[in-house]
Amino acid sequence: MRLLRSTTWLIAAVLVSTAALPQSRQSSGSKKSGGESVFRCIDANGQAQFGDSQPQECVGRDTQVLNDRGNVVRVIEGEQSRAARLKTEAQEAIVRKQREERALRDRMLIDTYLSVEDIERLRNQRLELLEAQVNVTKQNMVAMRDRQAKLQDQVARFRPYSDDPEALPLPDHLAEDMVNTVRSMQTYQKSITSKLAEQEQLKAEFTRDIARFKQLKGLN
Repeated sequence: MRLLRSTTWLIAAVLVSTAALPQSRQSSGSKKSGGESVFRCIDANGQAQFGDSQPQECVGRDTQVLNDRGNVVRVIEGEQSRAARLKTEAQEAIVRKQREERALRDRMLIDTYLSVEDIERLRNQRLELLEAQVNVTKQNMVAMRDRQAKLQDQVARFRPYSDDPEALPLPDHLAEDMVNTVRSMQTYQKSITSKLAEQEQLKAEFTRDIARFKQLKGLN
């Protein structure tokens, strides 16, 4: 009798456990089926819009995706937010690049020069080279002015520049020489202006390098 009663209790326990198993699985599946279910945004009129998919009024606008508890699980980026993010990322990239360039410049200064005098020596050499180029160009301009003056004397003997009614028309080769001379003068003048501007830029760059070198070296 005692054995029969124990067996009966064992069978009952197994039946109860088996009956409870599907219910437990169903409950677990119900929790898993929840999650991203509601889309919410503020439309152009300032009104909240909801839907089980992104409402038409939300297209192009920041849209929140809510789970069954009403918690925000993700945000669909709108056009304005995307544009602002891209602008911020671009600005950050510029700042990062500038920082990297400064660090590279600092390493170059430390690795290249031993003293301020070394920097000044290189500056003076570069300036002297530019000055020599300017002087050569100026000499070429002087030669061009002389050539222009001679051409003007020749041109003055021909029509339409001569007052002589029997003067011949200006020869094509002479007119071409005058045009080429004027163009050469303009080219030389532009070159001189460019070299002078380069000199000033070079001085400014070396001034910054010297100041930064002193800062890195702890010099007064």
